[in-house]
Amino acid sequence: MTSTPSVQVMINPQRQEAVQSAQLVVVKIGSRVLTTEEGLLDVGRVEKIGQQCHELLTSGKKIVVVSSGAVGAGMGRLGLSTRPCTLPELQAVAAVGQSCLTEAYERSLGSFGRHVAQLLLVADDMHDRGRYLNIRNTLRSLLKYGAIPIINENDSVSTAELQTTFGDNDQLAALVATLLGADALVLLSDVEGLFDQDPKNPEAQRISTVREIDSTIESMVHDCSGGISKGGMASKLKAAKTVNEAGIHCFIGSGRQESILQELVQGHDVGTFFLGKNDLMPAKKRWLGWSASVSGKIIVDAGAKHAVLERGSSLLPAGVLAVSGDFVVGDVVTLETTDGSCFARGLVNYGSSDLDRIRGLKTDRVLEILGVCACDEVIHRDDLVVICREEPTSRSHPPLTQESRN
Repeated sequence: MTSTPSVQVMINPQRQEAVQSAQLVVVKIGSRVLTTEEGLLDVGRVEKIGQQCHELLTSGKKIVVVSSGAVGAGMGRLGLSTRPCTLPELQAVAAVGQSCLTEAYERSLGSFGRHVAQLLLVADDMHDRGRYLNIRNTLRSLLKYGAIPIINENDSVSTAELQTTFGDNDQLAALVATLLGADALVLLSDVEGLFDQDPKNPEAQRISTVREIDSTIESMVHDCSGGISKGGMASKLKAAKTVNEAGIHCFIGSGRQESILQELVQGHDVGTFFLGKNDLMPAKKRWLGWSASVSGKIIVDAGAKHAVLERGSSLLPAGVLAVSGDFVVGDVVTLETTDGSCFARGLVNYGSSDLDRIRGLKTDRVLEILGVCACDEVIHRDDLVVICREEPTSRSHPPLTQESRN
């Protein structure tokens, strides 16, 4: 395999330390892990995963499970051989399957004296700040009681998850991990990890550890659609990129591999491990960056982007090129470049109409134009979060063993 500056294929002590020291782990289990080729719920597989979760809990770790499989389980229970096409049919099948899925987890974990709790969420639950905090508090209380939360998209009322071709539960798992400030996100599917080329190719090699998800890593994605699964490697890389930027490690591996969770925690060279940034991002910024509802966007020049990314500066009127959308003071907006690349989000101090009048101007001109200068900054750095960090192509990467996570 041709080596790249952002990939390390040999196991190293830092990876071992990262997984062994993780206290709170979010585990996402894909549909292909939990169902047979015929679409029936694989109860035996659920039992084995439940046993692995029990062993991790016994070792002192806390676990939150994000589980797909409701539609597949419903198809099996109803005797369907193909996935329904219409939304009402999909929602009905999901409603039947969700009860089967929860029962299976209850039987598996209940045999070890564990309790499970079902949480069904929709996108708006994460967008709304009050509901977001309520979900966080509920999950923290469940973990305090020693229960295992089983989370899934509320397929019976949600339209987005069922109509999207790939990856909603991968993204849901990433949002849950950022919400809780987890130490690691584990994405279990039917693939052994990320490969340097199409896994069907006999010469394909698994990537062990990824320091940074760049264009080279993204070019290794080889997805195909079909079947009951909606998630693909592209979706998993997106989830990994989200949690890595927030300071959370991510792991992609095969849920069909025996004792995969134990092997991961013990530091075995299985799956693909994605290293998070050194510091966990503050809770408010994690919500701003990936869960808050966006009301508009601000197009900025190269100088403003550099100041935000490299110096952690606030956004000033002088760096604003254009304004899009109808937003008011306190709304969440994205920061984008002229080519449409989104790299940050933040709470804006000016409404869209006022900002459009002062864009490109020095701060001392704001009072002259608007008659009042409520803030020097369009977005203060404390209310600004980088969500996509593009590194210079000339940057050289030190060996993984020289990095640290404090």
